[in-house]
Amino acid sequence: MTETNSLGLAGKNGLVTAAGDGIGRASALAFAAAGARVLISDIAPEGLEETARLIRETGGTFETLIGDASLESVAEETVARVVELWGSLDFAHNNAGIGTANSPFADQDRAAWERVFSVNVFGTMTFMKHELRQMEKQGSGAIVNTASMAGKNGSPGLSAYVASKWAVNGMTQTAALEYAAKGIRVNSICPGATLTTALRNWKASSPDAYDAVAASIPMRRMGEPEEQAAAVVWLCSAQASYITGTLLNVEGGDGILGKP
Repeated sequence: MTETNSLGLAGKNGLVTAAGDGIGRASALAFAAAGARVLISDIAPEGLEETARLIRETGGTFETLIGDASLESVAEETVARVVELWGSLDFAHNNAGIGTANSPFADQDRAAWERVFSVNVFGTMTFMKHELRQMEKQGSGAIVNTASMAGKNGSPGLSAYVASKWAVNGMTQTAALEYAAKGIRVNSICPGATLTTALRNWKASSPDAYDAVAASIPMRRMGEPEEQAAAVVWLCSAQASYITGTLLNVEGGDGILGKP
């Protein structure tokens, strides 16, 4: 049995949000490579089309949907579209999220908090709501949310983002308990520093600062989006069939040091 086949994802159907770049793109490509059919969504059409091109080149089966993941109407539409296309929703990777500018807690603006929570918390919540409804009808399914190591530790200057990712982890474990007996597994990944576009740009503009941060990680490097995606796909696979409610660190050892 090949590694891909052993995942048990061939012929399965699912979705990935914020699939236009970074972890979401890597996740979509990994699901397609495992033989799954995947609906990819993003608010930015250009990035989504590039992900679609990459999946198309490998012969994967996919559909695209452009939409704002903070809107419940988009969550409902996305889940319904997967079922309409392929008959079931077997997995979901709720990856959409945004950050905030670094500033002290007392200088934080409520509007900025509301924007972060609208995507990271309420967007994740509404996607989970509609995914869980569909998976409960089927009696099976696996959900993975993208949280963060900041959802386990504090991080100075990033209070809104930190609070939102703690909320994602809390929702993950609560839903895991509520739906464990119904054949549905819910987990989250907690990435550490990962070489998404933003960090690659920072590396190019501030190589010394980048190298200092990378050197502080026990594995002495940043993670790759593909490494985060591998964890997502594994958690959705048959190989993780007895795992639910896990907040999986994917961070090169930073969590051992208590770093966000």
